[in-house]
Amino acid sequence: MGYDDILPHLGGFGRYQRRIYVLLCLPAISCAFHKLAGVFLLATPDYRCRLPFELENASYPLSDEQFSMAYPIDTLTEKYSTCNYIDANYTDAYWTGGTPAAGVRPCDHWVYDRSKFESSTVTEWDMVCDRNWLRASADSLFMVGVMLGSIGFGYLSDKYGRKPIFFASLVLQVIFGVLAGVAPEFLTYTLARMVVGATTSGVFLVAYVIAMEMVGPSDRLYAGVVCMMFFSVGYMLTAAFAYFIHGWRMLQIALTLPGILFLCYWWFVPESARWLLSNGRPTEAISLIEKAARSNKLTVPQDALDKLLEEDKVQQQDDTNEPKPSLLDIFKYPNLRRKAMLIFFDWFVNSLTYYGLSWNTNNLGGNPLLNFVISGAVEIPAYSFLLVTLNRWGRRTILCGCMILAGTMLLATMAVPASQQWMIVVLAMLGKMAITSSYGTVYVFSAEQFPTVIRNVALGASSTSARIGGILAPYFNLLGDYWQPLPLLIFGALAFIGGVLSLLLPETHNQKLPETIADGENFGKQKTIPGGSNGGSCGGGGNDRDVERHAEEMQVLSKPEATADTEEGRTANGPSAGEGKEKY
Repeated sequence: MGYDDILPHLGGFGRYQRRIYVLLCLPAISCAFHKLAGVFLLATPDYRCRLPFELENASYPLSDEQFSMAYPIDTLTEKYSTCNYIDANYTDAYWTGGTPAAGVRPCDHWVYDRSKFESSTVTEWDMVCDRNWLRASADSLFMVGVMLGSIGFGYLSDKYGRKPIFFASLVLQVIFGVLAGVAPEFLTYTLARMVVGATTSGVFLVAYVIAMEMVGPSDRLYAGVVCMMFFSVGYMLTAAFAYFIHGWRMLQIALTLPGILFLCYWWFVPESARWLLSNGRPTEAISLIEKAARSNKLTVPQDALDKLLEEDKVQQQDDTNEPKPSLLDIFKYPNLRRKAMLIFFDWFVNSLTYYGLSWNTNNLGGNPLLNFVISGAVEIPAYSFLLVTLNRWGRRTILCGCMILAGTMLLATMAVPASQQWMIVVLAMLGKMAITSSYGTVYVFSAEQFPTVIRNVALGASSTSARIGGILAPYFNLLGDYWQPLPLLIFGALAFIGGVLSLLLPETHNQKLPETIADGENFGKQKTIPGGSNGGSCGGGGNDRDVERHAEEMQVLSKPEATADTEEGRTANGPSAGEGKEKY
């Protein structure tokens, strides 16, 4: 009897579990604030060179005649240059002469259009022209923090417990979030934001793991998707903060302070009973189980608790004796290696495209706040679609279909005339909705592809691939400075390729999941039948064993959802269960 077998005695997803679950979903909103804040903190308004005769408080608008006399045409963008100005003596005679001077000089200072963004880190520290890489690096290093945090806080939460690491992360998030808002220069700001990025893993992912460890297998899919929806709500609320707060420093602090409210969770959110059991603290685990039962007005039979403790002792002894698998085991076998590389690529593309589109809303044209809200709103139907279809249509069908659809929508922006900005926004949002669905699918699909003995390690490697995509996304978005649709075309091409390549992966829905390395190697491999057209190359005995294994692998389970969720539950005690949701 495992912990999942105790849950029915607690009323399944009872009142106590629902209350704790909702409390643990709320930090997703705060983490979304920090992950999406860069869209406004690093916003780049329209800008031009400050001319020699202009004062520091010069306003942005100039007439068309003044622009033509002051700025050369950029041959790449075919617009007035924002990084150079015409080297001339700007007298009244020059302005009325109508002939621009021949010389050109690079800008030293800039004038910004503050009608959309009153201030941002870009306007304060002049991160434009040959310094535009700094704004991409700020978001990129934030994602480096997310990656390091998922590794570090995941390890610490396994070693010291979910609850203390959740609160340590929360305190660090508030401190460094405020520090980023008062940072005197770019380096301090970037390092503080990098720490905040790390704490988003400690806050949300640890909370997510606690929540999932309280939920039974039949409810785990729905609980996970609803938790993602809380992140989407935080996504949209970020725009509300930006609408009312126009200065980047106050915006950063305002997005940080709600995290203080979660400190009161210390008195409401318990430690994970699963973690207590797996770390030799059964008395505390039983106390939590009994507390949940009393809150749900139920009683757990004593024999069920005794059996749980006995089997936990046996499991700990087995875990001690079993050799730990390594990532290298994935690459020792050709079929497993091929599937792993395809899955790693899918994670990379999904993360790159998701964050690339999320952070690119300011460059789509139109109202940037409205674009941002729509980009967050489309995630709700994307996740609702998964709830309806994931256990009906199959994982591969949804993953491939959504990635190909996202790629098609984004590639179609190439054919839209520049004057039809609304059409570009529509196509980009459809692409965002599709990639959100595929990102939600890739975790379940890849968890079912890898054998049980190496699932945690493989999901950890998959998560690292995703983080690399997120780290690179800001640099791809920089290409939009030279040609607006270029980032969308790159994301679209990669998503389309990833969707097509995913057709090479075997379907896992309604299949028995692989347990051993040998199962993982044979899962999805084409089998031969003795006496058949492909049977001549192998001995009969080997073919008989292959067919037996194939029949076992392809067995349709009577309750596939529960089995798949149980497999997820087996990974939930390790950091990789959280890492699978590192998008959030």
